[in-house]
Amino acid sequence: MMSGPPEERDLLQQLSTVRERALVEIRGARTMAELDDVRRKVVGRAGALLEVRRSIGAIETKDRKQIGVALGEAQAEVQEALAVREQELLDSEPALATPLDVTLPAPVVGVGGLHPTIQLMYDLNDAFAALNFEVYEGPEISSELFEFDYMNFPPDHPARESMDTFWLEGYLDKTGADRLCLRPHLTGASVRYMREHTPPFRFVYPGRVYRNESTDARHERAFFQYEVLIVDKDVPFTSGKFLVDTILDTVFGRPVPTRMRTVTIRNSRDQAWR
Repeated sequence: MMSGPPEERDLLQQLSTVRERALVEIRGARTMAELDDVRRKVVGRAGALLEVRRSIGAIETKDRKQIGVALGEAQAEVQEALAVREQELLDSEPALATPLDVTLPAPVVGVGGLHPTIQLMYDLNDAFAALNFEVYEGPEISSELFEFDYMNFPPDHPARESMDTFWLEGYLDKTGADRLCLRPHLTGASVRYMREHTPPFRFVYPGRVYRNESTDARHERAFFQYEVLIVDKDVPFTSGKFLVDTILDTVFGRPVPTRMRTVTIRNSRDQAWR
């Protein structure tokens, strides 16, 4: 024999049973996991209260309002009980998953490190400072006067073009000290230093330089250079080699073989060594 559609009193009884059982299970939940399980069973997508709501459509129209009101009250009561019990569990549960043993040593905290280029620059600065060299830093925004004119670059030299040098916007139509750029090399810093000081000079000038180049394995738009300059009387060739060997030995922590040879300076009859 098939059963007929649910009647009002049957749904009210079912709703009362669901509400009372839910309140008992909520009060009996001892962990957040147990409380979440009760929440899914009662007010979840497949929860008992949703089953009652789906059954309302099968009863007489005149009885649906009373069932709907009772269902809303039961759902509000259950939700409030869930919120209260959740707060109680949060207040009672320890902040840590396991007890804290204060006698254990503290965990090792990872620390960052310097970039190898920066570390090498610092090592070179320390090595030269130990030999009474001054560490000089020039501005990264320089001018055509210091970067090209004082370096005796011809007016039509390709390095003066925007394809090689980053010229600042708004200064392209100017010349000399008024035409600003990102420094393409460090040699202009040596001119600045010598104009500000009186010889003899013993200084180094490390720093970042900028060139308008395509980035690949051998080229970069921004990179570091390191230059050294000594201006004095009677500086023998042997002292230069001794300086190079001493710096390399200090930085690398071991003797580094070196070879010195003379080269002809471009656009000059003078010779130098490298």
